[in-house]
Amino acid sequence: MFIVVLGITNSTYAAAKNSATVTVLNNISAINKIEVHGNVELFISDGSTDQVKVYNKYYSESALVQSTNGVLRITSYNAEKLVVWVTANDLTSVSAYDNAEVKSFGDISKIEFNVDLYNNASAKLNLNAFSANVTVNDHAKADLSGSANDFILSRNFASSVNNYNFKAVHYTDNKVNFPAETKDDMVGI
Repeated sequence: MFIVVLGITNSTYAAAKNSATVTVLNNISAINKIEVHGNVELFISDGSTDQVKVYNKYYSESALVQSTNGVLRITSYNAEKLVVWVTANDLTSVSAYDNAEVKSFGDISKIEFNVDLYNNASAKLNLNAFSANVTVNDHAKADLSGSANDFILSRNFASSVNNYNFKAVHYTDNKVNFPAETKDDMVGI
């Protein structure tokens, strides 16, 4: 009996402790684009309603989460990553800068979805879209899985893209600032 009571007490303490570090921002709705700057770990998921949860002591940190005209901006330059989970009904675009990380929580199923990565940002996304446009700039990294009917990938030489587990009916690979291929570079000549 004592062990059961002790277990219930510990569970209650853990739940109270975890709920104190989660801030739900209720005044944000109609999110269709997210911009992430700085040292942020962003989880995105599909949902019937929009919701933003910040998993840090948000109000005591110098972080910014604001929404204007459907654009949700998340910024934090603290040493510790600001962890944010956004559930959105009509999300069509994500842009990440600096050291930001974007990860999908479950499948992101959209008609059209755009991803833009800059600096050292990274994305690990499971997309199921009719049309997906992914742009990977600078030293950014993208790890993609899922599928799209139309897939346009734009990347530069220093970026890293893993789309081995991503299937597309129509695939366009736009390489920017890649060294020019010569006949000596081609295999079989």
